[in-house]
Amino acid sequence: MTLELKGKPVADQIREEVLREVEAWKARGIVPKLCTLIVEGDPASLYYAEAKGRAAEKLGIEYELHKFPATVSEGLLLDVIGRLNRDPEVHGIMLELPLPAHLHAPKIAEAILPQKDIDGLHPDNLLAAIKETTGLYPATPKACIALLTQYGHTVKGKHVVMVGRGATVGLPLMHLLLNAGATVTVCTSKTPDLSVHLKQADIAFVAVGRAGLIQPEMVHEGLILIDAGINETADGKIVGDVSADCLASSAGLSPTPGGVGTVTTAMLFRNLMDAMDLQIPVKEAR
Repeated sequence: MTLELKGKPVADQIREEVLREVEAWKARGIVPKLCTLIVEGDPASLYYAEAKGRAAEKLGIEYELHKFPATVSEGLLLDVIGRLNRDPEVHGIMLELPLPAHLHAPKIAEAILPQKDIDGLHPDNLLAAIKETTGLYPATPKACIALLTQYGHTVKGKHVVMVGRGATVGLPLMHLLLNAGATVTVCTSKTPDLSVHLKQADIAFVAVGRAGLIQPEMVHEGLILIDAGINETADGKIVGDVSADCLASSAGLSPTPGGVGTVTTAMLFRNLMDAMDLQIPVKEAR
């Protein structure tokens, strides 16, 4: 029996947990606050940034969207991040990507304090995910595992194929999977025959950024597929790295859209709650 692993039930559960924690923080006189920085030029990024604002409002979280012109200097962005880092009333900071070519994205992203980096992409947080130490783990890899777990699957003791080794999803997800007890095979878009590896796997996570990379003939009926790829087709449709036709040829597939991305948005607010726990001493919160 095949199953579509939809993200909404998982995201709803995460949001319910976050809402309870937001109410608890407010009862202590502290209002959770998230700030997002965006440089104009990418309409999709602006759409997502504004969507996060609407989601924050529903959760009772204060949200500020800082917009900058495409000509903004790196120095100005770093100054703003420094100010937000120092502001004790700001608990989470996000930098929307992509950035214009004249801005060095890694340098700007790394300027965010690790304990306010709710994307979990600061080097300190990436290292924490590898070593299983305290930190804010990357949101999308966490969303991938949460989506799988919600539908009753575990990676412990399973053969997992990870297709994609990108710095924001593939690499940190690989370490989370290893730490959870999975046997992991890492492939890329250049692996000669992906189907050889996929047909030996129990679970596959795909995050390459190539529409339709995984086709039905490459999978088997016992395989669970988590698709973290997001691609825009020529006619403006959003599709994943895994062909939707793979649902009928596998044991389960997360849809795109409506799968990992939906859970990732909720996971960002989960990370915000964790960020507050790191920043605010217990005695201060009482």
